Amino acid sequence: MTIFPFDLFPLDGIPRWIVVALFVLDWAVRLLALGWIPHNRRPSVALAWLLTIFLIPLMGIVLFLLIGSAKLPRRRMEMQAKMNEVIRENTPRAYILGNEHGELPEWILSTAELNYNLGALPMVGGNAFEILTDNHESMQVMAAAVDRARDYVHFEFYIVAIDDASRGLLDALVRAHQRGVRVRVLIDHLGSVGYPGYREMVQEFDRVGFPWQRMLPVRPWRGEWQRPDLRNHRKLLVVDGEVAYTGSQNIIHRSYNKRKNLRRGFEWKDLMIECRGPVVAELNALFTSDWYSETGDLLLDEATRELPDIEGPVFAQVLPSGPGFETENNLRLFNHLIYNANEQIVISSPYFVPDESLMHALTTEAQSGVEVKLFVGETSDHFLAYHAQNSYYQELVDAGVKIYRYRSPTVLHAKFVLVDDYVSVIGSSNMDERSFALDLEVSVYIVDREFRRRMDEVVEEFHAASTLLVPDEWEQRPVGQKYLDNVARLTSALL
Repeated sequence: MTIFPFDLFPLDGIPRWIVVALFVLDWAVRLLALGWIPHNRRPSVALAWLLTIFLIPLMGIVLFLLIGSAKLPRRRMEMQAKMNEVIRENTPRAYILGNEHGELPEWILSTAELNYNLGALPMVGGNAFEILTDNHESMQVMAAAVDRARDYVHFEFYIVAIDDASRGLLDALVRAHQRGVRVRVLIDHLGSVGYPGYREMVQEFDRVGFPWQRMLPVRPWRGEWQRPDLRNHRKLLVVDGEVAYTGSQNIIHRSYNKRKNLRRGFEWKDLMIECRGPVVAELNALFTSDWYSETGDLLLDEATRELPDIEGPVFAQVLPSGPGFETENNLRLFNHLIYNANEQIVISSPYFVPDESLMHALTTEAQSGVEVKLFVGETSDHFLAYHAQNSYYQELVDAGVKIYRYRSPTVLHAKFVLVDDYVSVIGSSNMDERSFALDLEVSVYIVDREFRRRMDEVVEEFHAASTLLVPDEWEQRPVGQKYLDNVARLTSALL
């Protein structure tokens, strides 16, 4: 005789046919998910969703339907594809511009070709860079650049709010608009909403009247809807096509003005670069692409039509990534660089939750004798990501990776990858599934020994402010913390 769950646990007052229907529906959902969820998904992501659905079937399916697709709406994807094609049509059919790259190692040139095939932008010579490591000082530098603007200013950031630290830069945008400069502003909607000073900023921008747009807005009452956790995480500012700024920083006080941060003394540590040369045109192309995707307005008169073929000495290349592309561009770049390292790899990432491919790359290189250093935060503002990344440390140190934890209450937020004595990658991308698949990011690939040497000075500063993780001490952390770390790891493919 067949025994159903309701025979063991009778539910008085509920018709038997309803219980049977719910039982059948429950298992139908599970079986359907087994053949549906893995389609075109990495096994780790598919398994995380299947675990969610098997534990909470109906709620799991609802969540999957809401946030399960790492693709933008079809119309947005079509617009992104059109802009990618426009960029390709307006750039030379060469993945490197400049004639002094012959002395570079072959793997550096193959990296440039990879980036070109992924993001349509070539590696260009004749650039110059400055490194900005203080959040508030960098906003002052950017404000001064905006005050010198004569033609246009393109401003795109994930989080923006008015406060004592950011007011100077935001006021500079207003002044530029008032003197006739074409100012265009993009701000991620959900990234910024809720921060103190955001509402005041919206009111000020609307009052001034210069063109600004929420990126990837989620306002269904206005017909604006897409998967809410697909965000534009890029940070960039372009002035007159002559100077640009990009990196990890948002436009807000380094405490983010949250009471809990102020109470605990949290202050964010970022890194930005000031860019000059042809690479500025590539960053501007990325802004015009995002502006078109949000507004339908193609800013051809505010974009460089042809990149100059300038000889070295500093080569650089912009790589866009995110759900607007078919592949995880930034992850492919990072893995390629790691596997080609011969001497040293240095990574700074506030949210380090690697997928299998990145984990294999780092441990393989460490075991092959390459010095691998990883800078992460001793503290974090994201509970799940913090505990998930803790779960990877033991495997990394066992393979020979040196993990440096930037001491609290500073919250490490700088994002970079350094390889040997040639390569630096600076940008907005973390080492986690969100940055690889869910967020629109920007990375700048810089090939120059002198710039790499200057990044070593940043690394030394990080060394002085960090504590080396000792494997034996880490293994002795409380059992409760290990439990949280391991549970959070199960969600890592969905973070």
